[in-house]
Amino acid sequence: MAELAPGMTVLSVRESPEIRLQAIAWFQQEWATPESAMVYDDAISRAIGAQNPLPQWYLLLKGDVIIGGAGLITNDFISRCELYPWLCALSIAPEARGKGYASALIEHIARHTKRLGFNQLHLCTDMEGFYERSGFRYNGEGYHPWGESSRVYTRDL
Repeated sequence: MAELAPGMTVLSVRESPEIRLQAIAWFQQEWATPESAMVYDDAISRAIGAQNPLPQWYLLLKGDVIIGGAGLITNDFISRCELYPWLCALSIAPEARGKGYASALIEHIARHTKRLGFNQLHLCTDMEGFYERSGFRYNGEGYHPWGESSRVYTRDL
């Protein structure tokens, strides 16, 4: 299991709402187009104070610099609605890749997901080989509303 290196911190936007604007900017920079930027603004803002345990949004910091982030959501725009929660929007800054930070962030989120009462964690991706190293197993295909499919992976917690 990957542990956070010294000087690394994972912050939950729910637990640290003062980082909301930085989180929105990070996820928009990593994932959004001009047309979809409001998705992250709305999703992250509404997570703060939500009555349900999901969604959750996390930032990985090295010192006070954001080097990564990921979300924990109910569905990642995929047909496999029987599965949840979903790890989504995982990204590590290019200059920080290859150092195990993604694995450490996944482990942190997996532990938090278990504390929230879930016994599995899911994700969809086109990547093969990366998530298997973090304990995920292939669970089949899923289909997106825009006509594409993705590989679905599941990890028991």
